[in-house]
Amino acid sequence: MRDNNGPLEGLKILDFSTLLPGPYASMLLADMGAEVLRIESPSRPDMLRGLPPMVGGRETGQEAVSAAHASINRNKKSLALDLKDERAGEIVRRLLTEYDIVLEQFRPGVMERLGLGFETLRKVCPGLIYCSVTGYGQTGPMKSRAGHDINYLALSGLASYSGRADTGPVLAGTQVADIAGGSHHAVMGVLAAVYRREKTGEGSHVDISMTDCAFAMNAISGANALAGAGEPQPGGELLNGGSFYDYYRTSDGRYLSVGSLEPQFAEQFFLGIGHPEWLERVLVAEEQEPLKRDIATAVGECSLEHWQRVFADTDACVEPVLGFYEATQSALLQERGMLCEAELPSGDTLQQINTPLAFGPEKPRRHMAGTPLGSHTRDILRELGYGAEEIEEMRRRGAIA
Repeated sequence: MRDNNGPLEGLKILDFSTLLPGPYASMLLADMGAEVLRIESPSRPDMLRGLPPMVGGRETGQEAVSAAHASINRNKKSLALDLKDERAGEIVRRLLTEYDIVLEQFRPGVMERLGLGFETLRKVCPGLIYCSVTGYGQTGPMKSRAGHDINYLALSGLASYSGRADTGPVLAGTQVADIAGGSHHAVMGVLAAVYRREKTGEGSHVDISMTDCAFAMNAISGANALAGAGEPQPGGELLNGGSFYDYYRTSDGRYLSVGSLEPQFAEQFFLGIGHPEWLERVLVAEEQEPLKRDIATAVGECSLEHWQRVFADTDACVEPVLGFYEATQSALLQERGMLCEAELPSGDTLQQINTPLAFGPEKPRRHMAGTPLGSHTRDILRELGYGAEEIEEMRRRGAIA
């Protein structure tokens, strides 16, 4: 079980979301101590449950679970409930006597058709905080359109200058709009609504559009463009390849990240690669491409290990590009407690990425992995006052699992 009594202990959240944006948000909230109850369909389970690799269960004979699901849905309970069943609305309304925060990820209008929209549920729970995470928001011409991370980045303008001029847009290693856009902004919105409710007693409908959030992340380049600086270009901005701030290949096929923008860092960098005279080229616009080619040649003459030794004790903002496994073994992430263990339903333990949020000298190092579908259904219904015969009748009808 988890050893987490975090700062959000006491918050109780009903999570109707699946896949990544909503579940990642509720994972962050659960890691901080909130009690999260997932409401899942018994007939259309979260697709993340089937994502390989599958882990655990081999020794005990229990069903193996998806490693991704076990991580992203850790520290949560699961109630398998068919929202189309006539009893579902009653069950949700009973839950709202305790759980006064709702997180959902359906397209606009779906929860309303199920009788579970914000206006309906706030009549039962006046202080309800209701967070809707969608691709394009609750209003606007695209509110009902399907989308994925790649589409939100495309429509936000971010993709247009993420990449190289000769290759065009490139895919990031993770889902930027889903996580940085949807998940993180959902958490911020929910916590802001909690603070507001504590002051005023009022609930809120938090409308999270992943495209809105991705658009907001244009930050510096967007601010410059709106001030008349022109359209941001791939490989044309200070931090996207338009300067020597970049990645450089070493002689052994590895990469070095060079972020030596400030004069004091740039001086140390050029001294380290043996060309202090190149410092004067940094501020000359037409010198950027030739300078980058020269740096690439210099870095490419030696191995990554060599450059690590050169810059080990130098304040130059130069670091190796690590593979994921290398990162897990680094002294930095080990010391920061970024790996943890989670207990699977089988009793096995699984290593996971820990929460990045620390509220004291130690982060929680042990969690409860994501549970099988409907693991807590019967216990929760009994707590809500349903008798054994009622529960069994709902199970036979397929309303629960």
